Amino acid sequence: QVQLVESGGGLVQPGGSLRLSCAASGLVLGSYAIGWFRQAPGKEREGVSFITSGGRTYYANSVKGRFTISRDNAKNTVYLQMNSLKPEDTAVYYCAAGLVGLLRLWRPSEYGYWGQGTQVTVSS
Repeated sequence: QVQLVESGGGLVQPGGSLRLSCAASGLVLGSYAIGWFRQAPGKEREGVSFITSGGRTYYANSVKGRFTISRDNAKNTVYLQMNSLKPEDTAVYYCAAGLVGLLRLWRPSEYGYWGQGTQVTVSS
């Protein structure tokens, strides 16, 4: 019954922007910590940005100042606005939801629900 669906990925030039969406059904996103993770070929999955049930936001150093995470409770959707994209941002991006405490937001194993991912490619 629980489903997370990412959308908004695609091919973009360096310096461009994309907005990723994570639409939820079967759970209320406002009750969970939500994480955006990404995985590039040959690399481990890494945390990108997080928003807690209390609305606190966190960012990986590599994206701080360029990405913004937000939540629209009325639409039960979390967004990741990505600006000034770089080739090293290329990856499959996943959203995840879980009852995760503040100190464990960066750990993929703490999240019980995952979307299928959306491809982001940044290339000239």
